[in-house]
Amino acid sequence: MDLVNIKINGMSYAVPQGSTILEAARYAGIHIPTLCFLKDINEIGACRMCVVEVKGARSLVAACVYPVNEGMEIFTNTKKVQESRKTTLELILSNHNKKCLSCSRSVNCELQTLCKELGVDDVSRFDGAMTETTKDESTLYLVRDNSKCVLCRRCEAACTDQFVGVIGSNNRGFDTVIGCAFNKDLADVACVACGQCIVACPTGALSERDNTSEVFDAINDPEKVVIVHTAPAVRAALGESFGMPVGTNVKGKMVAALRRLGFDKVFDTDFGADLTIMEESTEFLNRVKNGGKLPMITSCSPGWIKFCEHYYPDLLDNLSTCKSPQQMTGAIIKSYYAEKEGIDPKNIVVVSVMPCIAKKFEIKRDHQNAVGEEIADIDISITTRELAKMIKMAQLDFVNLPDEDFDPALGITTGAAAIFGATGGVMEAALRTAADLLTGEDLKEIDYNDVRGTEGIKEAKYDVAGMEIKVAVASGLKNAAKILDKVRAGEADYQFIEIMCCPGGCVNGGGQPIQNADVRNFSDIRADRAKVLYDEDKNLPLRKSHESPVIKKLYEEYLGEPGGHKAHSLLHTEYVARKKY
Repeated sequence: MDLVNIKINGMSYAVPQGSTILEAARYAGIHIPTLCFLKDINEIGACRMCVVEVKGARSLVAACVYPVNEGMEIFTNTKKVQESRKTTLELILSNHNKKCLSCSRSVNCELQTLCKELGVDDVSRFDGAMTETTKDESTLYLVRDNSKCVLCRRCEAACTDQFVGVIGSNNRGFDTVIGCAFNKDLADVACVACGQCIVACPTGALSERDNTSEVFDAINDPEKVVIVHTAPAVRAALGESFGMPVGTNVKGKMVAALRRLGFDKVFDTDFGADLTIMEESTEFLNRVKNGGKLPMITSCSPGWIKFCEHYYPDLLDNLSTCKSPQQMTGAIIKSYYAEKEGIDPKNIVVVSVMPCIAKKFEIKRDHQNAVGEEIADIDISITTRELAKMIKMAQLDFVNLPDEDFDPALGITTGAAAIFGATGGVMEAALRTAADLLTGEDLKEIDYNDVRGTEGIKEAKYDVAGMEIKVAVASGLKNAAKILDKVRAGEADYQFIEIMCCPGGCVNGGGQPIQNADVRNFSDIRADRAKVLYDEDKNLPLRKSHESPVIKKLYEEYLGEPGGHKAHSLLHTEYVARKKY
């Protein structure tokens, strides 16, 4: 690696050639504040929070985009720099809704943090006219409040990076606002509900639709049996909301918290993931053996499904008809579990805790009412962030809660289910079961390392029982589009494709705890969270979905064969082509 010699605040450093001043300062252990900058997504130098002095330069420069060169002298904390940054903040605040105490991002807001760090104590210095804004509450999953927007464009960049691009800047000058084309509501455009705009936003301008009050109402209704189940990615991130390091597994504390919130039963969505693998592997093998539509593409990610319906409706027949683990778990609770326990499914409220806001959309889709037209598989879906909010509202000391186990009725799960939350995890889990089914053996080599990792696209070939299976894994919709364009053009020879809507998979979902730009820019939270799931997989006694005694019992007692009539009626769904514009 070639190095260049520079000085920062009078100290000499050798830093990698090609670094920006922001990166060079980071190497030197110096923090430069940012607001609009998100590495690889939004590198536009527009907000001017990261300005520094460079010897010989005629004006302050934006550190996030200005490259270093040999002999450069940089000053990051002069009076001129401090005054510029502070004035920038005060100008932003002059056009900002300052009701911070009631904001969903209070104490986790980058604008609020910068004001504290830079000593902004007069928030009314430039008070005057404010841009006229509106609040978009048109969708089931997302709220946009432009009165809190700082026009950093991070949401726009995230949406474009997801190959969707339905939001951007409208109008010009003082009247500029973030919105959809022709000022349409989000519900009227091809938004896929991925929520990546929310986790990119530095303020409270974007948030998920809050369903916590509905959950508390259900818990407090003596007529209802309220059952909760949590996705694997939730345990890998929930602790971050309570100051715990990224990459901390809080499964046991999460279960303890859910019980203390008042849920009647606490189940693991991993059960539904194991069930998904049974149905999906069977469907894949049937398609391979009987000339079905290939490549088959996974269907666990509702944001990806909505994307396909909007942008690639001609490939809907390639989608697995399997419901997601969220929906399968709900369907079994409202049918098999309800019958076993003698509970009227109409009196059961199933709440899912997901790393995803698209799940709020999914529960209202057609063909998600397996037990009856008026009985939804899932009644309420909340995000990891909403669960953290509920725990805080209940005044629970989360960090010091004991570790507890899921309730046993649906509580025995496998390592294959645990890795569902990471990109490549669904593929690996399916291959473990498909390989055993094809060979009729209990294979011991079950780590499919080629499909692991946070890369956007991964490809691999496997010889299974003499059959060559070529697979592809994509996470993030721009990567999905690359794979789908190859399929559409007839250039792909894959048999099986896994697609996750969010970059890195569910661990990086739009409903996960929000980390500030400093963390996102200079650490790999996707890998850190995914490691939690792979470690859990490695340490569980059962690592293949078809080995689960709960799954075996379910098929023996209730469902019959995987892919059979009853299983299909409860666990499979349909898709619909949607308008792109």
